[in-house]
Amino acid sequence: MKKLLLIVMAFCLLSSHALAGKHKHPEKWYQEKWCAGKGQTEYVLPDATRCDCLTETHAVEVDFADKWYESVGQSLFYSFQTGKRAGILLIIESDADRKYWLRLNSTIRHFDLPIDTWMIESEWLKSD
Repeated sequence: MKKLLLIVMAFCLLSSHALAGKHKHPEKWYQEKWCAGKGQTEYVLPDATRCDCLTETHAVEVDFADKWYESVGQSLFYSFQTGKRAGILLIIESDADRKYWLRLNSTIRHFDLPIDTWMIESEWLKSD
């Protein structure tokens, strides 16, 4: 039983390390770059969840492009919790990610969702 537990723990550790390495920068890096001077990062909401960036006008969810569908629900929830307009900052790290930008905005338009969107492209950001 202990051996099985060790194997599972090792697999989880290796899997999380491999997943973390697939992006050029962590999400928090993009969040801090974009939100700097615009608002407060990691704003704690009444239910103890955290809005990625809270500005004077928007509650913004920051996500990698392939998680665009998750960002829709999160941004709407943050808007509900803050009374501010929902916003999504989508991280575009490659040309292949552009399809997710189109999917996100097509869905927002189709359902007439009250969400504003921005993209941040890693190519124009200088690495620290």
